[in-house]
Amino acid sequence: MLKYGTKIVAGVTPGKGGTQVNSVPVYDTVKDAMKEHEADASIIFVPARYAVDAIYEAVDAGIKLIVTITEHIPVLDMARAIKYARARGARIIGPNCPGIIAPEESLVGILPARAFKKGKIGIVSRSGTLTYEVSELLKNSGMGQSTVIGIGGDPIIGTSTLEVAKMFDQDPETEKIVVIGEIGGTMEERLAEAYKRGEIKKPIIAYIAGMTAPREKRMGHAGAVVYMGMGTFESKIRAFKEAGIPIANTPYDIPKLLLS
Repeated sequence: MLKYGTKIVAGVTPGKGGTQVNSVPVYDTVKDAMKEHEADASIIFVPARYAVDAIYEAVDAGIKLIVTITEHIPVLDMARAIKYARARGARIIGPNCPGIIAPEESLVGILPARAFKKGKIGIVSRSGTLTYEVSELLKNSGMGQSTVIGIGGDPIIGTSTLEVAKMFDQDPETEKIVVIGEIGGTMEERLAEAYKRGEIKKPIIAYIAGMTAPREKRMGHAGAVVYMGMGTFESKIRAFKEAGIPIANTPYDIPKLLLS
């Protein structure tokens, strides 16, 4: 993140206060760090057992954007943390996510910088790997990205596909939106309904991973599981088709659909 140009003002690790890492001062608590610095965002790399406490600490210190990389946070703990953050005007991205990048400006996360270049395409993705796979395909096709957000693959996450798509719709730097979804949950169906109602005006291109996934089997992400016929590949494709959203059969089709 430092190499990319992100302004990292402080690190927090209990017991390491007073030290430095890559010339960045380290503090014992977020509260201590915020006494000395101004920060718009916090990124959580804390192990799952302690990650929710780190989220609460960031919220209580007044940080409004909390990117949570950590995987395997207990679902109930995360649900409580998200409710707590929202009640205090903070937004959580993740957990189990690769983060956010505004190409050639700022990176908060673990996304590989080589895959991105500045442009007009907004990308919101449930899959970490597909986030930068698709971004690199666009880059190699001569298209760049305005902002790329990996929202995370857990069943309970802080920011949904629909919420990000609505933000892209209001963003003057974004002309088109790419949605990368996967089986499990109903986020894609809710997005399609909102698009059909006219709540999102900008063009959307969609791709859904999981076409050949066996039913009742988790595929990589904790949230990528189909129960009782809900969240299937077929239901998501049907919802996008009914909304008039073009669907890529493979990631390699996405640049063609954007250019068509």
